[in-house]
Amino acid sequence: MKAFTKSILFLLLFGAFIISCEDYDDNPSSYPIQNFIWKGLNGYYLYQPDIPDLSDSKFYIQKDLDNYLSNFSSPKSLFESLIYQRSTIDKYSVLYSDYTKLEQALSGSSDSNGLEYGLNYKSGSTTDIFGWVKYIMPNSDASTKNIQRGTIFYAVNGTPLTISNYRSLLANTSYTLNLADYNNGAITPNGQSVSLVKGSYTENPVLIKNIHVLGSRKVGYLMYNGFYGAYENQLNDAFGYLKGEGITHLVLDLRYNSGGSVATATRLASMITGQFTGQVFAKQQWNPKLMARLDPSSLNNLFTNSTNSGSTLNNLNLNKVYILTTKSTASASELVINSLKPYIDVVQIGTTTTGKNVGSITLYDSDDYTKQNINPDHKYAMQPIVLKIVDKNGFGDYAQGISPTSQNTLAENIGNLGILGNASEPYLAKVLDLIANGGKMAIPKTFKVFNEVSEIGERDLSKEMYINEIPLKKQF
Repeated sequence: MKAFTKSILFLLLFGAFIISCEDYDDNPSSYPIQNFIWKGLNGYYLYQPDIPDLSDSKFYIQKDLDNYLSNFSSPKSLFESLIYQRSTIDKYSVLYSDYTKLEQALSGSSDSNGLEYGLNYKSGSTTDIFGWVKYIMPNSDASTKNIQRGTIFYAVNGTPLTISNYRSLLANTSYTLNLADYNNGAITPNGQSVSLVKGSYTENPVLIKNIHVLGSRKVGYLMYNGFYGAYENQLNDAFGYLKGEGITHLVLDLRYNSGGSVATATRLASMITGQFTGQVFAKQQWNPKLMARLDPSSLNNLFTNSTNSGSTLNNLNLNKVYILTTKSTASASELVINSLKPYIDVVQIGTTTTGKNVGSITLYDSDDYTKQNINPDHKYAMQPIVLKIVDKNGFGDYAQGISPTSQNTLAENIGNLGILGNASEPYLAKVLDLIANGGKMAIPKTFKVFNEVSEIGERDLSKEMYINEIPLKKQF
């Protein structure tokens, strides 16, 4: 009954506050998909005040809006025209013609061969690139082939990779990777190849968990690669294992974790701690007209003691955590780092993170933009940036990334990546030395660091930090 009452309240309040479309006539739009896009962005887009064509005073009747919409050749062209500074500010808002694919991507499901790779420019080039394997997903096509972490590829189906062709080459369902050796910074073809085929795959983001004993210290290591709500129980089980082993220190490896659910990030932080249940973990900031109408309490993400399925969290009650990062560490991963800092000591090891301090929500074509009573005539949905997220003190200005101290800065050496979870792997070796000896290890030999390819595309949808529900509205 309580949930039913909340739903009715939401529907009643929705019409009273959301956008200037209340002044529109009752005539249906001649451009239903474009109409959905414009009105959804007008209501929820974080940067709505910065886009003149999204102004509340731009159109007053449906006919005027339709005249404007008629100028765009496709829903995508309209959507892109309304995005704020696409190349520099909002690199993340996306439009999908099929919301099923969007939902799958956000939950960790996709067509995949199980190869998680990085792309870098060859030395001295701004066009030629190469790929290297970060890790292989278990029970995937790649896991059955002769390819592993550290494998380098320079071409696909015999065509060398460039900044202009890599997306199309790697988007194919099946392809052959042409492999190369690493020779003192040079990428040298070696005549070997491996053929891979994509299939439906759902990634369990809990990739590795193990224990390292350093005298009286027991160090738990967890590599976690995506904040997927469907796998919260697996994450909680991993913390149950670490808790059962009686760990005294935790190394959380987020170097390849590009984000996901804010709710799951909040629960991960709650598993690391446990002593702050009910306190504010993070705060959401929406566009100004929404902030004036939203219930402030519904904008707070609180430390919790249960998973989304109601299971009790396995809390470690730690006052310090070691977090491994790279440029691939983004959004919800950065949220965990930033929002834990006011509460416990967060020791970051690696390189500067992506710098994504904004989040999104899925908007569907329905009266309240949820999936209820959705327009059956099309499957368009969008995932626009709708909020900025900050810590309990209001700090969230890390658009340039979150950096470790100079003492703890460490890049990945493509020529010597090591085995993930192994004590000799350079990143883990660094943090284990910090724990055992205060970080007084010998300075590592210098090695070549390649510039990363950092363009955003559909493959990078996982960089989305998202919430699942629109916050509650104030009662007027």
